[in-house]
Amino acid sequence: MDFTIRAVRPEEYEELGELTGQTYLDDGLLLYGADDFYLDVLRDTARRAREAEVLVAVDADGRIIGGVTFAPGSTPWADIAVTGEAEFRMLVVSPAARGRGVGEALVRACADRARAVPECARLVLSTDAKMVAAHRIYERMGFVRTPERDWEPVPDHRLRTYALEF
Repeated sequence: MDFTIRAVRPEEYEELGELTGQTYLDDGLLLYGADDFYLDVLRDTARRAREAEVLVAVDADGRIIGGVTFAPGSTPWADIAVTGEAEFRMLVVSPAARGRGVGEALVRACADRARAVPECARLVLSTDAKMVAAHRIYERMGFVRTPERDWEPVPDHRLRTYALEF
């Protein structure tokens, strides 16, 4: 593994925010493109780091090549996780680092954190139907689809859900 997973540092907030926002834009995941309200949320790493746990993958030169937000259930950054669950959101990998196991390593780090949360029975996530490569990672890691929990954060934008039981 030619990268390290660790907590984001304050001096990296802007860099991770730009990577996260640009990844969502470039991958066509924002309904309204550059005008989407969610872009500001994606870029605000400082807020996420205050209210949840934000992890980064950094390469041997210290460059951020991925990131993810981890939130225990029933906390501000948990969209679908309830008490007894944990959730991860905003998983991104820079285009240049894709195919190197970065995304899977970030998901594994979230699974490890979830297992360490007392009474946590599962790790859950929401994903866009377009994120086929991510779905393959989740399924390979043992996540199962939970279609009964699928939801729409905004009208006509349905998100798929997955869960990993512990």
